Amino acid sequence: MTTTVRTRVAIVGAGPAGLLLSHLLDRAGIGSVVVDQRSRDDIESTIRAGILEQGTVELLDTLGPVSRARTAGHRHDGIELRFEGEGHRIDFAASVGRAVWLYPQHEVLKDLIAARLDRGQDLRFGVTAERIDDAGTDRPRVIARDADGQPLEIEADVVVGSDGSRSVARATVTGSSKGGYFREYPFAWFGILCEAPPSSEELIYSNSPDGFALVSQRSDTVQRMYFQCDPDTDTAAYSEAQLWDELQKRVPGTELKQGPIFQRDVLRFRSFVAHELRRGRVALVGDAAHTVPPTGAKGMNLAIADVRLLAAALEALLLEDDERLLDAYPATASRRIWKAQHFSWWMTSLLHVAPDATDFDRRRQIGELRTVVESEHGRAYLAEAYCGWPSDA
Repeated sequence: MTTTVRTRVAIVGAGPAGLLLSHLLDRAGIGSVVVDQRSRDDIESTIRAGILEQGTVELLDTLGPVSRARTAGHRHDGIELRFEGEGHRIDFAASVGRAVWLYPQHEVLKDLIAARLDRGQDLRFGVTAERIDDAGTDRPRVIARDADGQPLEIEADVVVGSDGSRSVARATVTGSSKGGYFREYPFAWFGILCEAPPSSEELIYSNSPDGFALVSQRSDTVQRMYFQCDPDTDTAAYSEAQLWDELQKRVPGTELKQGPIFQRDVLRFRSFVAHELRRGRVALVGDAAHTVPPTGAKGMNLAIADVRLLAAALEALLLEDDERLLDAYPATASRRIWKAQHFSWWMTSLLHVAPDATDFDRRRQIGELRTVVESEHGRAYLAEAYCGWPSDA
């Protein structure tokens, strides 16, 4: 027998976007059901990057003491661009008076899950959404199976797809799971996690003739580093010594702190924007709506920006019977989405060596880097975009 659940908002996907949306709706007195096919342990233990814009941190502050972004996270007031063996600091505070926080996404998720469960949120793990029916009516339904494989139907006033890049909800909105604008880049990042103290107080984005490298950290004892590689690179192709040699030669002038490497992965570079963000009473947020290369640190922050807009639209719809903000949501969200796509593409193009790059291309790239670091306005553009545009921009 099918179990039927009735709620105001059904949220498919318990990532940062879905959980934060349920929090904001709850503050407005709007109930929701959140489902995710993963277990709680899977969600909280999958290690992911996390650079939080100041606006994202300020929104997470509304969770109260459970949010550890400011206490466990690390505030960064700048980054370093390194090229031709020299480092050039982009001072966020001096340029735009803002900052970012280094706080991994899985830690954000731990905070959000704890906060939602503490508030009695109907949060269901192990639930697989199969499709969404009746999107064009005022009673859309999520057709799913629960953790025991039994049929489950969630009837709602609105359904929100926050179910990631392989979204089930996207097919309902666009007509296809692949319905969108797509670009794949000809390189990837080889990432490592290692047991070592930070090699730098702030992130280093390094452009070198051998390719890009990023020096980051997860904590006082764990470093996260990446170097540009071919998308088909085998993670077992390098010994630990070879990995350290590859990283070190791409960051001349900084001696990397080395330690045991306990995780390796290859991260492909893809950009995607769904053709549509809403159909009837079904809307998309986060990776279900768009993905960006990680170079500009926009992924999770862009998802949070979607949620800020959609939460206001759903409050107006469900509390005041006013559909204007929901009608405007796709166009309003798209302005920021495409700005983030441009910034992510620009940072990627600025710092990586294309496989077919000529000597002209390399020299032009160095000229562009100098244009940025030697110009007050160039530094300010990078700082503003990296730290996050105002919520209404």
